[in-house]
Amino acid sequence: MRLSSRLGRLDRRLFAMVAGARLHGLERFVPALSRVADNSLLWAGVAGALAVSGHRPLRRAATRGLLAVSLASPLVNLVGKQAFGRNRPSLDGFPMARRVKVPVSASFPSGHSASAAAFATAVAMEAPLAVAAPVALLAAAVCFSRVYTGVHYPGDVLVGAGIGVATGLVTRRLWPEAVTGAPRVVTAPPMPGHDLDGQGVVAVIGSAVGGDPVTAETVRASLPKAEVVEVPGADGQDVTGLMGEAAARARVLAVAGDDGTVSRGARAALEHRRPLLIIPAPAPGHFAGALGLRDTQDAMTAYRSGGMVAVDVGEVAGRVFLNSAGLGVYPEVVDRRESIEQRAGKWPALLWALSRVLRTAEPEEVVIDGVPHRIWTLFVGNCRYDSRGAAPRLRRRLEDGLLDIRMLTATSRLPRLRAFTSVLLGGIGLSRHYQQWQADTLKVSSPSGSVRVACDGETFTVSGDVEFVKRPRSLLVVRPEG
Repeated sequence: MRLSSRLGRLDRRLFAMVAGARLHGLERFVPALSRVADNSLLWAGVAGALAVSGHRPLRRAATRGLLAVSLASPLVNLVGKQAFGRNRPSLDGFPMARRVKVPVSASFPSGHSASAAAFATAVAMEAPLAVAAPVALLAAAVCFSRVYTGVHYPGDVLVGAGIGVATGLVTRRLWPEAVTGAPRVVTAPPMPGHDLDGQGVVAVIGSAVGGDPVTAETVRASLPKAEVVEVPGADGQDVTGLMGEAAARARVLAVAGDDGTVSRGARAALEHRRPLLIIPAPAPGHFAGALGLRDTQDAMTAYRSGGMVAVDVGEVAGRVFLNSAGLGVYPEVVDRRESIEQRAGKWPALLWALSRVLRTAEPEEVVIDGVPHRIWTLFVGNCRYDSRGAAPRLRRRLEDGLLDIRMLTATSRLPRLRAFTSVLLGGIGLSRHYQQWQADTLKVSSPSGSVRVACDGETFTVSGDVEFVKRPRSLLVVRPEG
């Protein structure tokens, strides 16, 4: 007897066993659960609850869960069911109270089970056990309900669930898991002349939209002897000048603002050889997040500890970057994104900006370390980033002495749409058009004689050659010990 025939007979026997089961008290609940899971409405509701929880791991779990469902559902319903076309189980003699509306699509594999397993797998990758376990039990209940209500054989459910688990794991490729623990740094000697009341601290408080009075008041209350300088409405040049003046008279330079403001503070701290205290307000930037600083109180705790670490910085055309710099379409994307980011949020603004730029942009002709290229984008990161792709975000080290260089080249075989998805989805679909390497210097020139560069969220034009260099362990940053 063929294996497929044996499996089919086993599948039907198991279905008959479930059909004959009586779960007293659950005869109404299980069919209702199955109906709620139609069109993944149940998982959309769970994702919404996780998203509004206020906890970053749960928000990530919600996003990853919906991403997994968006992959599993079409894979099963548009590919799997069309390929196999298995008939639904016969409902002759099946209890009427447990029946639900039988879909007209094929039975194998189960779409409900695939979505349930995909969502649960994705949530388990981000959420703590106290959240992941109930979601997994709920997913298992949905899988069971598809057999208990008579719309699927057990084999349909098992294969569907297997596909769901696989697609949940695939989301790692599209969106890397959060790096747990603080990135590696080098411990430096304790802060000299450390005063718990902030004597010698000059705090420059700015943000992308002007001053931040709440942060300024918090700093004054926590460090009563500190000098606080607020810079509402200042442009880039004004902030750079203020940073230099503040660093010249400070024992410790404290900076609050967006990534561009913090990078200017890092430049001033380097020039005057001062430790830098990063205050993640009004929202934590990428570098503050990498240091484990989430809010103003974290920064105040870091200062009181007196601990310092030495980190790398990158430099391009005399400007310091703590996170990344880039060229190609990247500078224009940054400009467009910032024009609506305050209203729309970071990711919607990025999607809008990238789609607008790639609609009309042309690849840029550049010479990189003596080799000509046509590129869509060139990414230069301060230290090696953990994830693959043209726009990574996660680092495990802040002191490796390297620039992380990623280039997306342009040919007739890489159209605009593919460039768009490549930037958003990391390594998916990049193939030979994507190159990645590490170095301590990088030289770029353009036949036009000038290069537009984005550096930690700010853009500027450089005439002549552009050189990216690494300054290892050159910046002292205040951070809690451990």
